[in-house]
This record gives sequence, structure tokens and C-alpha cells, in this order.
Amino acid sequence: MKIRDWNRSLKVRLVGEFFMNTSFWMVFPFLAIYFAEEFGKGLAGLLLIVSQMFSVAANLFGGYFADRFGRKRMLVSAAVAQGFAFLLFAAANSPWLSSPELSFVAFTLAGMCGSLYWPASQAMIADVIPEKYRSDVFAVFYTTLNIAVVIGPLFGAVLFFSYRFELLLAVAIISMLLGLLLRLYTEETLSAEVMDKWKEGGATGWRGALLSQVKDYGIILKDRVFLLFVVAGVLGAQTFMQLDLVIPVYLKETIDRQTILDFLGREWSVTGETSFGILLAENGLIVALLTVVITRWMTKFPEKWVFFFSAMLFGLSMAIFPMTSWFWIFFVGMAVFTFAELMIVGLQQSFISKLAPESMRGQYFAAASLRYTIGRMIAPVSIPMTAWFGFGWTFIILGAFAVLSGFVYLWMFHLYEKRAAISA
Repeated sequence: MKIRDWNRSLKVRLVGEFFMNTSFWMVFPFLAIYFAEEFGKGLAGLLLIVSQMFSVAANLFGGYFADRFGRKRMLVSAAVAQGFAFLLFAAANSPWLSSPELSFVAFTLAGMCGSLYWPASQAMIADVIPEKYRSDVFAVFYTTLNIAVVIGPLFGAVLFFSYRFELLLAVAIISMLLGLLLRLYTEETLSAEVMDKWKEGGATGWRGALLSQVKDYGIILKDRVFLLFVVAGVLGAQTFMQLDLVIPVYLKETIDRQTILDFLGREWSVTGETSFGILLAENGLIVALLTVVITRWMTKFPEKWVFFFSAMLFGLSMAIFPMTSWFWIFFVGMAVFTFAELMIVGLQQSFISKLAPESMRGQYFAAASLRYTIGRMIAPVSIPMTAWFGFGWTFIILGAFAVLSGFVYLWMFHLYEKRAAISA
């Protein structure tokens, strides 16, 4: 399905979210440095964990609100609110005021608004795109996000530290403009029947709404297929989240200075730090160029085996890294790592949309994000593991988690196929 055939709402979002994501990634990677300088490393780490907890809660509420009040209303409200949060962030770093405390509050609010936005965003795709094309569409959005992740920090490295007020003000304006575009040029994709159903059965008061939400998420987590999907995702996250954890530490300690190319009498060499930069660029380039191609290729195979072999390749990549200290082996390992990532990036979101009833799509997408949030909380344990067991055993253990996730996926598909056979 080509972009020109998409629903207008998705076209507007694709362009608007690209600029929003790019501007966000001009700020986000440097906040840990900023807060560490202002509050100290210990307190900064604690504050970032607290901020993440608020974002997790907002994400779950975002799924509930997207199903109850509609996708468009949540997208517009969250984008505009995020704009005001960044406006507050800019004010806290303006020529007239410098307040790291207010900056933290503003950053936390901005993160919560982004978490409110995401479930409605994913649910809207599932609402308007036929099932056989959803993987492609999710892959396109994933590609633009990753391009933003590459471009944003390049500009942010200069702008955040030298022109922070102007940058934050620009991010606020871009976010508000996205809200305006969504308000003017998108349509509500949640069916009137579903919204009427929510109105008829809606609880009154904030206590009633909260109890209703807890009940709905309880129903989701009782879905054994979905629960296994989350468990497998948490296990798999212990592998791919090492891109920012063990892998750079390992490269730094393994490569002092190494010649990687000798051509026409000129030598090119890398250090641990520069080799990690090259591997990140490799990952970003493959994602930008091949996400849609690989996703379309993977749709030709049974989902069960795509999920399984993706997990096996993640495990293989973890086995490749400790084999040697030679840079080009690391380069091959990163290629395997990235291919494993792209095999399932579109299929996962499409699979969630198949599991979710139309009236609960937002909540399913929100609950599915737990595989990342829980995984992100556990993944840093790999750092002390390198001191306890050494790098070799740490990579083997991480690879074992990936392999285990593959077998959990097989169990999940066994139950899914059994359920489909019964309903048929």
C-alpha cells in the first residue's frame, strides 16, 4: 500500500510527527547531562526514574481515553498540551529565569503528554488500514521515527547547549502546530457505535472512571495470548536495549586503537568510542533504508516463525560480540542485530491490532508498551553483571533471554492458533 493511497489523517500525521520527533530528539538525549550537572548524578538518575513512572501511568490512561473519547481528540489534546509543557520548559531556561526544578516538572509533563499521544496514534492506524497492509504502514512510521532519532541529536548537540531557550521555544511551537494540523486536517477514526457504547456504559466521576480502567486492563492481562506477547517482549528487550548499555561499555574496554582499513598507504583506525559511533550509524542507516523492504518480505512468511527466528538472531548477535576484539566482527554482529530488529518491527504492531477488539485498541497498544517500559527498568542490570560474571558470560545470558523469548512466542502462537480454530 503506497503512501498516496493512505487516509489523509495518516499523511498529515506522518509529516507532522516527523518534525515533532526530530525536534524532540534535539532535546531528549541531552537531558541526562543537563540534570546531572544541575542536581548531581545520583539525584538526576532518581528523578529520571520518577519521570518514567509518570509516563508509564500516562500511557495507560492514554489508551483508555483514546478508546473512550476518540483518537483525534486525544492526538490534538496531547500535542497542544506537550507544546505548553515545552513552553514552560523554555521559560525555565530563558534570559529571565533559570530553574532546573521547573525544567524537570516541564520535562515530566512533556513526557506524559507524549505517552498520552502514542496509544491513540497506533490505534488510528489499526482503525483505517486493512489488516494485510498494517505492517507496511507501521514500518513507514517506524522508519521516519528512526530518521528523526538520527537527525535530531546531530543538531541538538549544538543547539541544546548554546541556544537552549530558542530550541525549546521552537519545539513548543512545532508541537502546537502539529495539534492545529491534526485539528484541521484529520478525521475521527473511532466508530460512532463504539463511542456510543462507551457513553452508555461509562462510569461517572473520577473514581468510577479509574475503577473502569483498572477493570479493562485486568481483562487485557487475563488474555493469555497477549500476556505471553508482553512476557516475550520483556525477555527480548534485554537484548536490543543493550545497544545503549553493555555494547558501548564492551567496545570501550575491548578496543584501544585498532586499524580497520589500510588503503593506498593510508590507515584508518578506530577507538572504542568511535567504533560504537560507527556501529550506531550502521544501525541507523540499515533501519532508514531497509525497514519497509524487510517488513514486506517478512509478511510472506508465517508470523510464528518470523517472531521465533527474529529472537534467535538476537541471541546470535549477542554470541557474536564476545567472540573477538576485531572491529569487523562487531560490524557483522550489528548487522545481525539490526536485521533481527527489523524482522518484527511492523509485524508486532499489526499483531496487537489483531488481538484487540475495536473498542479496546487504544488500551491494548498502551498495555503492549509495558514490554518496553518493564524491559527498560530491568535492562541496566546487565552493567553490574559484567563485573559479576565478565563480558563473555553476560552476553551469553542476554542471548539466552532472547532464545527463551523465541520459545515463549511459539507458545503464544500455539494458544493463538488454538483460539482461532475454536472461534472458527
